[in-house]
Order: sequence, then C-alpha cells, then structure tokens
Amino acid sequence: MASASHLLTSTLFGTRLRPKSTPNPSLLLVPRRTNSIRSLLDRNKNGNENRLTLSPSVAAAAAFLLSSLPPVAIAEDVAPVPPPPSPPAVQFDAASKPDNPFAQSLLTAPRPQTSSDLPEGSQWRYSEFLDAVKKGKVERVRFSKDGGVLQLTAVDGRRAAVIVPNDPDLIDILAMNGVDISVSEGDAGNGLFNFIGNLIFPFLAFAGLFFLFRRSQGGPGGGPGGLGGPMDFGRSKSKFQEVPETGVTFADVAGADQAKLELQEVVDFLKNPDKYTALGAKIPKGCLLVGPPGTGKTLLARAVAGEAGVPFFSCAASEFVELFVGVGASRVRDLFEKAKAKAPCIVFIDEIDAVGRQRGAGLGGGNDEREQTINQLLTEMDGFSGNSGVIVLAATNRPDVLDSALLRPGRFDRQVTVDRPDVAGRVKILQVHSRGKALAKDVDFEKIARRTPGFTGADLQNLMNEAAILAARRDLKEISKDEISDALERIIAGPEKKNAVVSDEKKKLVAYHEAGHALVGALMPEYDPVAKISIIPRGQAGGLTFFAPSEERLESGLYSRSYLENQMAVALGGRVAEEVIFGQENVTTGASNDFMQVSRVARQMVERFGFSKKIGQVAIGGSGGNPFLGQQMSTQKDYSMATADVVDAEVRELVERAYSRAKQIITTHSDILHKLAQLLIEKETVDGDEFMSLFIDGKAELYVA
Repeated sequence: MASASHLLTSTLFGTRLRPKSTPNPSLLLVPRRTNSIRSLLDRNKNGNENRLTLSPSVAAAAAFLLSSLPPVAIAEDVAPVPPPPSPPAVQFDAASKPDNPFAQSLLTAPRPQTSSDLPEGSQWRYSEFLDAVKKGKVERVRFSKDGGVLQLTAVDGRRAAVIVPNDPDLIDILAMNGVDISVSEGDAGNGLFNFIGNLIFPFLAFAGLFFLFRRSQGGPGGGPGGLGGPMDFGRSKSKFQEVPETGVTFADVAGADQAKLELQEVVDFLKNPDKYTALGAKIPKGCLLVGPPGTGKTLLARAVAGEAGVPFFSCAASEFVELFVGVGASRVRDLFEKAKAKAPCIVFIDEIDAVGRQRGAGLGGGNDEREQTINQLLTEMDGFSGNSGVIVLAATNRPDVLDSALLRPGRFDRQVTVDRPDVAGRVKILQVHSRGKALAKDVDFEKIARRTPGFTGADLQNLMNEAAILAARRDLKEISKDEISDALERIIAGPEKKNAVVSDEKKKLVAYHEAGHALVGALMPEYDPVAKISIIPRGQAGGLTFFAPSEERLESGLYSRSYLENQMAVALGGRVAEEVIFGQENVTTGASNDFMQVSRVARQMVERFGFSKKIGQVAIGGSGGNPFLGQQMSTQKDYSMATADVVDAEVRELVERAYSRAKQIITTHSDILHKLAQLLIEKETVDGDEFMSLFIDGKAELYVA
C-alpha cells in the first residue's frame, strides 16, 4: 500500500505522482489547470526534476481539488507485465463495443486465471471494478487515450477491460486505494504526422493535377510509349485494322449501284495504281458520301475497306470534340500521323458534320474548339506539307451545313450521293435482308417493294425484322405476306389498338369516312390506285386508306397540277362522305389532318409552283435563310398585303373546287359507297383487289371535269 506522502514531478501536461515505496514509477491523471496547486510547490532545483514532499493531509486536499477537473493524458513508461496464456478474447456487444484502437487492443488481451474473489472474464462491469478497487484487488490501471476504456491488472496478474462512465470521483478512489494510474501513449508521432500530412496533401494534389495536364497535352511521359499513354487526351481514338475484316463487300450492298461504281474506282486505284498513273491520273484524296439517314453510307465504307485490302482507320467526328480546347486538333494530327505511316490507306470519318460545320456561322457566336479542329482537318487533307497516299472517306446526311473549304476539290474531290433506292433496288435489298429467314411461298418481293416507296435500306431491314417478330408471336414456322403487311402498317401508322372500345355508331362513321377517301381516289383520273382500306384504329388514326404511289413520280419529284388537285379532292372525300350520309350537323373532327394537307398543297400551288393565274409565274413567301449557313432567318414577308389577299382568295378557290369535285363523285356513286362501308364494317379490312371488284360490279366510271 502506498503511503500518503507522494512525490510530485512536473511533466509535459501536468504533474506525475510517484509513490516513495514503489520501485517502478507510474502516472496519475491530473487536471489541466494546476496553477493553484503549483503555487503550493516549493521549486527546488535537483537535477532535471522539481521535488516536493507533501504531508498526508496536503496530499488528500490536493487530490480532492484535482478530482473536480477533467483529466489530462500523460505519458507513462511502465513496462507491461507479460500476461499468461488464456483462451480467446471476449467480444463486446454491439451497444458497448468501442471504436478506438486502445479498446480494440484490450479485446484481444488473453484471459488470465480466474480467482474466486474476483469477477470472471476479460471484461468487468464498472461496479465490479469499483468493488475490487476498494478491496485492494487492483494493482494498476491503464486508461485509453480518450479516457473511455481502461485496462486493469489485478493482484494475481489477471487483466480485464472496463468501460468507464463519466465519474468525477474515479481518480480520487483510485488514488486513495493506492492504484497505479497510467495513460496509453498511442502512436506518439500521430499528431505530428497528421499535421504534416494535412499540410503537404494540397501540394501533392496540385502536383498530380499538373502532371496529368502535362500528359494530356503531350508533355513528358505523355507520348506514345510513355507513362501517360493510356490517359493521353490528345491521342486519336480511331479504330485501326491492318488487314480489314469488316465482313462486308460490295456484293452485300444492294440498291446503291451508282455509289458502288464510283467507290469501286477508288478501290481499283488502290489495287492497280499503275493503270491510272500511266495516264497521269491522281488518286482522289477524299470521297464524301452524302444521303438521307439509313441509305447505307457507313455500310459502303465498310465494303470499301473489305474490298481494298489496305490499312483502314475508322472513327466518328464526334470523337474529335472534347472539353479542352486544342484536344480535337491534336487528335486529328495524331490520326493523320498514324495514317501517313501506313500509307497507302483509308481513313473513314463518320458524321463529319459534327466538326465540319460552317465556321463562324453560329447564331450565338463561334466555337473555338470545333473551328480549331476543322482547321487542322483542312490542313491535314490538303495543306502545305501535302497528303500523299491517304484517302479520306466521310459520311454525312447534312451536306448543307458543311464548310465550303471542306467541299472543294483537293480535299473532297468526289461527292457520292447515296439516295433512296428505287423499286429494283428495294427488291435487291429485301433479298439481302431475307437471308436466314424462313419465308412462305406467297411472299412476293416485287409487291412489297411497290408498297414501300421512299423506304431506305434500314427501313426495309426493320420491316423484315418486324415481320419475323410477328410470325414468332403468332407461333408460325414461316413468314407470310400477312405478317409483312401487318409489319408495314405497324411501321407507317403504329400498332393496332385491338382492345380499343369502339361503338357501332363510331365504327359506322369511320367506315363511311374511309370509304369516301377510297371512292374519290379510285375515280380520279391519273391518281394512285388503292392498295388497302382499314378501319382498325392505329396510333392516332381511327382508320387508314393506303394508296400505291407511282414510282416514276416519286423518283422524278415532278407532280402535275391535275395530280395535286386530285390529291386535294381525295383528302376531302372523307368529310364529304360524312356530310352526305350523316348530315351537316353530325360531322366530326376526324378530317382535321385532311384539312391541313389540303391547305398546305393549295398554298404551295399558289406561292411556289406558279399554278395561279392571278399571281402568275412568281414565287412569293420564300422561306428565310438557313441559320446553319450563317444566314439570318427571314421573318418579314416579301409581298404586300394586297398580294396576301390575292393569295388567300386563290387558295380558297382551289380548296372549294376540290370539295365540289369530291361531293359530285360521292353523290353520283353513293351505292358503291354504301357497299364499301358495309364491307368494312363486316371485315374491318379490305384489300385493293376486293375493292376494285366493287367498281367492276357497279360499272363505275372515272370522273370527268
């Protein structure tokens, strides 16, 4: 038992009590504010320590004063007693499990030998700990750095952990019972290390960002083979094939014979250059593939790569566009450096309008990054250093927005138009996309091609795929013409609304409306024949009447005045049938789209086509300039109010003429109208052959003005 007299020693944070009778010094937790206590000390110099011997009464008074203040962690140099072997450590429960390193180390302490008058286990309750202290069974305690957990050493050498509550009397109890008190030092250098780390981390982060930026700009370590190669923003992302294996040849491309012919010359030039150089011909530096979406521009480029057998680079123009200014130009340089090293070769740039737009044409100002990219592209294709042996293929569906410097000869020497296929081309495309599909014997590609005017290769591929899906949904083994027809209607007008609730009255009204369109269209001279009539709701339409347009008119784009007048009369046939059958008071809004079509055609006839005698051969009301070409959009009309009145009168006259022609046809052939409407109510769908049989039986004649 330690005597009441203690030796007080000054330390870093406070004082240390050392019992005289204890050979090994220990530490005591003392308050931070010790100025009043230290004023009682007699500061006598004795080596490096200030020593003072207290009487028992003074020591007790000091302990009482110190117990009311928060403890301070003080370093301790007591050598730990090696524990005896024991079973594995006891785990804390979830509610009381500490999260500091000192407490975790206590959990792994070995379990000592048990004693009958001490609690069992390696974790004691706080009340058990106090009882043991008061009985003199605890020799020393070691607090964690935060003071939340302590480790005790009993008189028999056993160790245990105790979770310490906020008890201000604990230090007093331990001191009165002569228990040696120490504090875990933890990692002595943690504070200094954390301070240095917090100070240095911003500098390291800044240095890392600077190094990354240097690598992105092609600095040291950022070149090919450097440390920053995989992270170099300035390198091209193009795909390279030494021996192109695209799996596509010219035999796989159908419906674009003229485009294939012009591209075959490029391929032949690469394979047999002597044939052309002997005549002084030079290989074209660039070919621009122009056409609507889905016509096969990218497919043709893949076919050129497969046929030529020379190194092939492929990329999208959007890969040159980057957040950082100058990265796009750097990628263009890198791409052409690689291509020149592999010359002769082909470089394909898809959707070149992403970077090739007219410079300085934006309504909100230019784009420095995009303009630098296109300037670099222009320089690489035909600049001061030249570009030998590299053929550039590019594809776009917006040639009107491209910069004029990009389209000049010497850069893109050829512009190959890949247009929509004609009937023969659509037949070949359908044959290509029908490979691997089980088709029924009733499938006629010629009829399908005539029912799909204006379809591109992508549209026809989608058509055959939708037909195959419908056949699988219906548990069929083959794709018949019905699946192809249903797929075509689904693509054009949307899916069927099979569960739509349609009353008999509405069904009858829709039947007469569609019958009116079909009747007027069939009896108008020089108009398209009727292909199919349906009153099954699709999309936003309650019914549909399909006409088979003339392939010649579609390809030439030339429409006569009589055809346009017939078109307006056919569009008004549905409203006229409603009025004749149900009366003027019972017409519906089903003809709203028909009115829009009629008004548009009539106004174009007057303003653009010169089909008005009063306006004459003058085009008025022209649209403003294209904003993509750097022109301002015109919002002011280029004709007077008097001319506008004349235009409105001419448009109204054309519409009224079409209305009277449609009404005359329907009233004259009302018996055929009733038969067709009744047939539609019964079957919901009538094809063109069945429809024509009604005219043969009714002995109908074409309309004569």
